Amino acid sequence: IYKAGIWSAKSWCDYLTQQFSRRNTTRETYSCKLRLKSSPEDDVVPMQPGSGETHVFFPDSLGDDLIIDVSDTKGKPCGRVVAQVATMAEEPADKLRWWSIYREPEHELVGRIHLYVQYTTAADENNTKYGSVAETVAYDIVLEVAMKAQHIQQRNLVLQGSWKWLLTEFASYYGVSDAYTKLRYLSYIVDVATPTADWLNLVHELLLPVLMKSHGTATLSHQENRILGEVEEQIEQTLAMVFENYKCLDESLVSGLAEDFRPPTGLAASALEPAIKLYSLLHDVLSPEAQLRLCGYFQTAARKRSRRHMLETDEFVAGNSEGIKMDMVTFTTAYQKMKSLCHNIRNEIFTDIEIHNHHILPSFVDLPNLTAAIYSVELSNRLRSFLVACPPTGPSSPVADLVIATADFQKDLASWNICSIKAGVDAKELFHLYIVLWIEDKRRALLENCRLDKVKWSGVRTQHMTTPFVDEMYDLLKNTLTEYEVIICRWPEYIFVLENAIADIEKAVIDSLEKQYVDILAPLKDCIAPKKFGLKYVQKLAKRNSTCPYVVPEDLGILLNTMKRLLDVLRPRIESHLRSWSSCIPHGGNSAAIGERLSEVTVTLRAKFRNYMQAVVEKLSENTRMQSTTKLKKIIQDSKGLVLESDIRGRMQELNDQLIGAINHVHKVSEVHVFVAICRGFWDRMGQVNERSIEPSFLLLSYELLTNLGLGCLEFPGKPQREQGLVQRRESCSVGKFIFL
Repeated sequence: IYKAGIWSAKSWCDYLTQQFSRRNTTRETYSCKLRLKSSPEDDVVPMQPGSGETHVFFPDSLGDDLIIDVSDTKGKPCGRVVAQVATMAEEPADKLRWWSIYREPEHELVGRIHLYVQYTTAADENNTKYGSVAETVAYDIVLEVAMKAQHIQQRNLVLQGSWKWLLTEFASYYGVSDAYTKLRYLSYIVDVATPTADWLNLVHELLLPVLMKSHGTATLSHQENRILGEVEEQIEQTLAMVFENYKCLDESLVSGLAEDFRPPTGLAASALEPAIKLYSLLHDVLSPEAQLRLCGYFQTAARKRSRRHMLETDEFVAGNSEGIKMDMVTFTTAYQKMKSLCHNIRNEIFTDIEIHNHHILPSFVDLPNLTAAIYSVELSNRLRSFLVACPPTGPSSPVADLVIATADFQKDLASWNICSIKAGVDAKELFHLYIVLWIEDKRRALLENCRLDKVKWSGVRTQHMTTPFVDEMYDLLKNTLTEYEVIICRWPEYIFVLENAIADIEKAVIDSLEKQYVDILAPLKDCIAPKKFGLKYVQKLAKRNSTCPYVVPEDLGILLNTMKRLLDVLRPRIESHLRSWSSCIPHGGNSAAIGERLSEVTVTLRAKFRNYMQAVVEKLSENTRMQSTTKLKKIIQDSKGLVLESDIRGRMQELNDQLIGAINHVHKVSEVHVFVAICRGFWDRMGQVNERSIEPSFLLLSYELLTNLGLGCLEFPGKPQREQGLVQRRESCSVGKFIFL
C-alpha cells in the first residue's frame, strides 16, 4: 500500500512569460498562490517566482490537482494554472516543465509558467494519520452492500441487525477509524437527505463525535477532511431548505416538504429544533457571520411566502394597469383579494410569534421582527401599487373593508410589540390623499346638487309641509357621515375636514332655498332691511300702505317650515352625529372644537329665520292698520264710553274677522310650530303698537268682562288643533296687553 504525494514543489519559477497583446521590454513581477483541489479554498500557500522557496503537498489521490493562481503586483488576478497530479505521476523524472496559464471563465490562454516539481511516493504503513486506502475501500464496498440489502433510502436511514454488526466488526478488525465510518455513512445519508427530524437527528448524532475529534487533539486524515467538506456542503443545503421552508415542513410526507402552498398552522415544525442543533454544531453561533447567515435563511423564507401570497393580486398591478377601468364586480373582487392579502400576511406574522414563543430558536433570532420587516414592506409596496392601479373613488363597502384590514394590520403589529418598520405599512399615509379627495369630491357633488337649475322639487312639499330638496340633501349628508364612520373611528383628525365640507354644503342649501323662493321673499325685504326715515322711505311706506292686504303665500309657508325643520330636526342630527365622534379623539385632543363651523351655520340660519318671521308678523300687523275700522288703537279709543259687551263686540267684529281670516290662512300654509311662533309674534306686535295709547281711566272696565270678550272674539269653534295652538302659549303672549288693559 503506497501513499501518493508531491514531496517537493520547488518554485524555481525563474521567469514567468506572459503573452499579452502589449509589448513591454520592462520585466514585470508576479506572485503565486498554490493549493490542492482537495484542500479548503482558504488553505493556500503564497510563493514568489524566482525566490527558491519549496513546499510539500499531500494530494488525496491521482485525481487531485495542484492549482496555482497568478496575480500581478497590484493583486489583480492574471490567470490560473491547473496541474494534474496524474500527469506528474506518469513521468516523475520530468521535474521541470511548462504549464499554461488561463484566464477564466473565458478559458483564454494568457501565458505560461515554468514549474519545478519533484513527485515521489513512499510506503508508510505505521502512519495512520492519512488513513489506510485499501481498508477504507473495502469498508466502502461492505457499507454499500449493507445499505442496498437493507434498502436505505428516505425515511429509512438506520442500519440494523447483522449488517450493522458486520460493519462494526469489520471496521474494528481492519483499523478503520470511527470518524471515517461515520463520515462515509454520512456521505450516503446526505444523498437521500430530507428536511425531517429523523434525518437531522441522525446527522447530528453521526457528526458530533467527528467534529469533537477534529476540534480536539486528534486530527482527521486528508481523506476524512475531504469527505467532511463534501458532507458539510450537502448538510448546509438541507439546513437551508429547512429554514427557508420552515412553515411548509410536514413529517407525514416522504419528502418532508409540502408541495402545495398551505396557510400557517401556528405550530413549530418538528424538524426545526434538530435543525437548529445541527446548525449550532456546524457553526459558531456567537460569530456575526453565522448569525447573519441563519437570519438570512428566515428572511428568505418570509420573502418566498410573501411572494406566494402576492400571486393572487398580481393581475391587478401587472403591466400598464395604472388607473384601469373595471366593472363593479371586478372592482369588488380586487379589493376583497387585497383585504384577504392583509389578513394572510397578518396571520404569517402571528404564526412567527407563536413559533418564537416555543423558545426553539437562538436568542439572536427575533423571528417576529425579522419576518415582519419583510412582510410589512412588501405589503406596503403592493398596497401602494394596487391603489394606483385601482384607485378608490370613495369609502364604499369594499374600500372600507380594505381600509379596516390595513389599519388593523398596523394596529396588530403595534400591539405585538413589533419594532417600527421603515417603509412598512402605514394605513393613514397610504389612504390620506384618497380620503381628502373623497371628501372634496363629495363636497363638490353636493354643492352641484344645490344649484338652482339642479333642484328637482320646486313647488312640491312633504308631509311636514317642507320642500323635499332639504330632506334629500340632509339624507345625503347623513349617508356621508355613515360612510366615513370607519375613517373617523381610526383617524378622528378627519372630523374637521369633513365638518368644513358639511358647513359649506349647508350654506349652499340655505342659499339655494333663498334663490328658489326669491320672488316670495321680495315683499318681505322692506321689513327686513334697516329703516332709514328719508323722503324716499316715507313715499315708499305711503305707497305700500295703499296696496292690498298682505297674504302669506303658500310657498313662503313651505320655506319657513323648511327652515324650522332644519333648525329643530335635520341639523341637530348632523351635529349630534359629529359630536358623537369626540370620543374617538385621543385624550388631550381638541374635542371642544368639533361643531364650531356648524354652530356658525346655525347662527346664520337662525338669524334668517327670525328675520323672515318678524317680516311676516310686520306684514300682518300692517294689514290691521290699513283701515280705521280694523285699527285696534282706534277701536279701543272709541270704546271708552261703552260698557255693554255687544257694543264692544260690534266695534271689534271687522278686526275679529280679519284676524281670524289671517290666522286661518297662516295655519293652512304653516306647520304648528311656525304657526304658533307667527301668532305669538303677531300678538306681541299688536300689543306693542297699542299699549302706549291706552289711558289709565280705561282700566276701570271689568277685567273679567274684557278677558272673556277678547278671547271670545278669537275663538275657533270646531278647530281644536288651532285652538290648542293659540291657547297653549296665551299666558306668555302680549295679548293681555291690549285685551286685559
